[in-house]
Amino acid sequence: MLRFLLAALLQAVPADSGEVHLQNIRQLTFGGQNAEAYFSRSGRQIIFQRQEADSGCDQEFVMNTDGTGLHRVSNGKGRTTCGYFFDADRRIFYATTQHAGAACPPRPDYSKGYVWALYDYDIYVADADGSGARRITNNPHYDAEGTLSPDGTTIVFTSLRDGDLDIYTMNVDGTHLKRLTRTLGYDGGPFFSPDGKQIVYRAWHPQTATDSADYRGLIAQNLVRPVRMEIWVMDGDGSHQHQVTNLGGANFAPYFHPDGKRIIFASNYKNPRSRNFDLFLVNADGSNLEQITTNTEFDAFPMFSPDGRQLVWASNRNGKVQGETNIFIADWIEKP
Repeated sequence: MLRFLLAALLQAVPADSGEVHLQNIRQLTFGGQNAEAYFSRSGRQIIFQRQEADSGCDQEFVMNTDGTGLHRVSNGKGRTTCGYFFDADRRIFYATTQHAGAACPPRPDYSKGYVWALYDYDIYVADADGSGARRITNNPHYDAEGTLSPDGTTIVFTSLRDGDLDIYTMNVDGTHLKRLTRTLGYDGGPFFSPDGKQIVYRAWHPQTATDSADYRGLIAQNLVRPVRMEIWVMDGDGSHQHQVTNLGGANFAPYFHPDGKRIIFASNYKNPRSRNFDLFLVNADGSNLEQITTNTEFDAFPMFSPDGRQLVWASNRNGKVQGETNIFIADWIEKP
């Protein structure tokens, strides 16, 4: 017991001034690049992507919510992203480029500015320990950013399969594919609401001929420039698409609050040229914007635990070297 208490004490990180909704912050990873951490349905484990030192490529890892039991669940080939538990935590799915080759795909050409590479990801399902991995999308373009409906039957994800970055749904076995968005531009990062009736996502739709040409030119090179995005919501069937935020800058990584009426997300709107992203909470109609984190470094990829009592996110705070990103978890205090 003493050993456990000492370990917990060593991982404790103080909240910054103004972070009144976050209590008992613990750092779960130490060093490197760790991001997109998502709870299992039981709330006892977290799946996330971690950059391996030898290959410099992201792979999928699982750990307990106290940071113990860290282990890799992808096979170490290619690059992976966006892991998620399903089937009552007996299985996982994630996106990987392993079918395109075991080597890590090259980083994008940053001479074009800050861009994301749209690698040849496909979505795979596997047992919770990573065994028995099986490909359920087969598309020579980007298929990634997958998450699960609350009833466990539907994967919502982002794909370039029809020539634009749009949101799709499919059954967990890859059948019954349905396209939900059709407006030119980036629609991605989708998550279902707690009741499964709505989907929150990030989007940027070019408004001028110049912006459209720039977007199409980058897409043709399997690139996207994610410096302008806002938060949107639509019904689960793709109807009633509407914009929630109009802040400017990059607003992304949205996730519904457990009450289904508010959305937590990351934004740099206060200084769009900086990497100082913070977490914000907003009503689904765009009202009552509230800042959740105040750290001067990067804070993003928030997710509430299934019981709503904890928040997990990725942050550059408390790093030993500039730019390292670690996973943090905190008790959520609804009414400080």
